[in-house]
Amino acid sequence: MTAELKVGVAGLGTVGSALLRILIDRADDLAAATGRPLRVTAVSARNRSRDRGVDLSQVTWHDDPLALARDPDVDVVVELIGGAEGAARDTVTAALEGGKSVVTANKALLAAHGVELARLAEQSGAALNFEAAVAGGIPVVKALREALPGNALHGIFGILNGTCNYILTRMEEDKLGFAECLKEAQVLGYAEADPTFDIGGFDTAHKLAILTSLAFGTQVDADAVYVEGIASITPLDLQMADELGYRIKLLGVARRTPEGIEQRVHPTMVLKSSALAQVMGVTNAVAITGSAVGELTFVGPGAGGNATASSVVSDLADIARGTAVAPFGRHTERLATAERAPMQTHQGGYYIRMTALDRPGAAASIATRMAEEEISLESIIQRHPRARKGGEDVLAKDSSVPVVLITHATSEAAVRRALDKVIADGHIEGVPQLIRIETE
Repeated sequence: MTAELKVGVAGLGTVGSALLRILIDRADDLAAATGRPLRVTAVSARNRSRDRGVDLSQVTWHDDPLALARDPDVDVVVELIGGAEGAARDTVTAALEGGKSVVTANKALLAAHGVELARLAEQSGAALNFEAAVAGGIPVVKALREALPGNALHGIFGILNGTCNYILTRMEEDKLGFAECLKEAQVLGYAEADPTFDIGGFDTAHKLAILTSLAFGTQVDADAVYVEGIASITPLDLQMADELGYRIKLLGVARRTPEGIEQRVHPTMVLKSSALAQVMGVTNAVAITGSAVGELTFVGPGAGGNATASSVVSDLADIARGTAVAPFGRHTERLATAERAPMQTHQGGYYIRMTALDRPGAAASIATRMAEEEISLESIIQRHPRARKGGEDVLAKDSSVPVVLITHATSEAAVRRALDKVIADGHIEGVPQLIRIETE
């Protein structure tokens, strides 16, 4: 058996603590599987007194993670600090410049500086592994980077944020409003005190940018991702989706199109019969379509200490074995600058909900504006509110009614033009709800 692999862990939160426990509990099996022992020799965290469930008395403690990155008794640095800048970036950079391999779960860092860090790794001969940065315990990075070279990849669809999936699941199953479900998710620890990064779609966008690079051999380009969050989704939208045979999910979608690489994150209606529609709660899922394998779907825990630490251990095991793979599947000089496909060129079906003033000609005017943009409507649903009167359920008199349109495949640009005209006509109140439909 060869010399032990000395591991330094920067960041001892939920994932870091779980990693220490796994490395101790499975030490013998990991040594047998990789051919060398894996031993934590140094750690860095802000709070020394916190009980992490493991004995750290024989481990060197660094208050500064940069000191850990430069510690001569560390062969590989595990970065679990988080954030695109500051200590995380400095620590990873210092480690790679010093020829030390790095394992990170930091999707924000990779989305912002992934290619730059990959280039550093190439120059120093170090590894840069990041399975844990996307979809927690699901081995989708390794699948894209190593398992599918015989395929021309066509697209990726992913439920990549457990917080959003949990909220949408609770809203659908228990007919609750968004704000109530978000508050519950915060109490349960599924959402942060400031949930903007999750519910705004930005966490998913960072992960999608990484997957896009791996799938299509392009430079990571988080700025190219079109992003919408889930805060505008209402119980009525979920009810209508159910009646129409769909379920609403926040999807990250990347596709190769004639116009370029399309990257988008937004609430999406998916057929109830699809694999992604069955993924509920905090679970993640990623579907990959390739020329030889068709569609592969990976489902599993997208977050949590043990699941994410499992992916970190997988990366450490590869380094221990001496497995060397380019961080994004190919040398950085071979990563193309992808042509961005503008969102306006997106083609697909749409769910459009608007609050129309209850007066003659309003619905007809809306339909006319759609026709002017050559948008074919599959259905128009007008829901008059109901009220109880004399013990009977009767139509309520109201000044406005919800109107739902389902379109056949059309372009984003055409839908936007039509809605601009509808708004200008003055037949609706507020801003129309627009949800894209995926049937593939």
